[in-house]
Amino acid sequence: MNVRRYVAIACMTLSGIALCLPMAAHAQAKVFRIVPQADLKFTDPIVSSNYVTRNFAMLVYDTLFARDAGGVPRPQMVDKFRYFDGGKQWSFTLRPGLQFHDGAPVTAADVVASLERWQAQDNYGRAMIAAGAQWRANDKTTFSLSMKEPFGQVLEALSKSTSLPAVIMPERLIKAAGNGAVTEVIGSGPYKFKRDEWVPGSKVVFVRNAQYVGRSEPVSALAGNRAGTIDRIEWVILPDSNSAMAALKNSEVDMIEQIPPDYINPLRSDTSIKVGATGASQGALVLNTLYPPFNNEKVRQALLHAVDQAKFTTAMGYPADLRMKYCPTFFICGAPGETAAGAEPYHGADLAKARQLLAESGYKGEKVVMMLPSDYPSINGSGLVAIQTMKDIGLKVEVQSMDWPTLVSRRTKKDKPEAGGWSAYTTLVAAQATDSPLSNFVLGAACGNTQPGWPCDKKLDELRLEWTRQTDAAKRKIALDNFQKQAYQSVLYLPLGQFSGAFAARKTVKNIERQVGDVPMLWALDK
Repeated sequence: MNVRRYVAIACMTLSGIALCLPMAAHAQAKVFRIVPQADLKFTDPIVSSNYVTRNFAMLVYDTLFARDAGGVPRPQMVDKFRYFDGGKQWSFTLRPGLQFHDGAPVTAADVVASLERWQAQDNYGRAMIAAGAQWRANDKTTFSLSMKEPFGQVLEALSKSTSLPAVIMPERLIKAAGNGAVTEVIGSGPYKFKRDEWVPGSKVVFVRNAQYVGRSEPVSALAGNRAGTIDRIEWVILPDSNSAMAALKNSEVDMIEQIPPDYINPLRSDTSIKVGATGASQGALVLNTLYPPFNNEKVRQALLHAVDQAKFTTAMGYPADLRMKYCPTFFICGAPGETAAGAEPYHGADLAKARQLLAESGYKGEKVVMMLPSDYPSINGSGLVAIQTMKDIGLKVEVQSMDWPTLVSRRTKKDKPEAGGWSAYTTLVAAQATDSPLSNFVLGAACGNTQPGWPCDKKLDELRLEWTRQTDAAKRKIALDNFQKQAYQSVLYLPLGQFSGAFAARKTVKNIERQVGDVPMLWALDK
């Protein structure tokens, strides 16, 4: 499909011809078009854990610290900082000249309001609250952090780039939103959101922020000078994979954020296309622990005994060189948090053991409502294997198909499965969202959290806190092993295997070697 024709038709159909005019007006600008992984539904990254919203946030907002290509936290909005009293007291100074897209200066009050809102929702933030974290604006440009207990993950928390990043928003918008979503998008990042050109289901538009104050250090992943050279970025929504591939081959788009697995090898053979890995990810089966049958620990253990990771990663469709046969850790094999502690009983599928445990659990035939995305091939593939695995051990499964955005919205509902809620769904999780007891999207969630599935294990909460307090490497490793042993006991979700996704870009795209990890780093690219 011709992308320009697609957008023009969408403009005329959805919003009138007037919306097509900005494309002509910007015909001479340097425009970069990318097919995102899914359509944009939510613009507040503290309300939605969707990666599309996270990617949106990384363009329009900025963070106090950011991780470089080596994963090291570096100052971003912060000019200088120091810590003392064993790491329980911190002071920070903002870089001069920072301003929001509406021209207002970024102040310490904006920072404190943003961080207080963020930490009430995020796993890292909740752990900081548990350690007694208190933020204070000292004047316009300086702020401080006081903690009652040691916490060795402050910079990692402030630089996280997975769901719920600690982005800085204007204080006035946060106050106006109250407990709801911030709907007005005003950041201080390298690109501005063009709401007037947003056509849901068709395109999302960003323009370069000419007032952005970049750092003096060269760009490195999310760190350094993120002042982009692209004048205009367009997310072109093409749910049909064939249309997306045709658009890339015809130079109608410059990049596809995530290639469906079946297209990876064919695109590797195209001399005009560059295919790159997006970094380690983990397949996961998320379980609703509020209601039967997965409120029963023994049922969850039974299902984990039936998991054959190789079947799941194969069904996702990724080439053999991009997937592992087995990974025993919840925290990414090859990463600093790798451990096999507690994994021994689950190495390899054992259907007989799974059926035995299910019988011992007292399972009464409660229906498992499985949400299956129809528009996300890799997740659909793992979901189909999950459905068969559950049936193989004797669980009664009802499959409900829907698109991914609908699933993302529905997974927040706490209704009973038989009353419009759900029991399980599969998903994919990038390394930074699962590589430690705090970052792990499920295991990092303390009791009382808002994480879909609502996992709760008070012993796990205690072990997580113990891990955060360790500063000695050897003791920290022991604490990590103890945490994972308990994770394998409570089985709050099921790891389905490790793999790497892939992106594709035209070879005319410059600096593509700077693209690392799963965040499209469009500020680092050129054409």
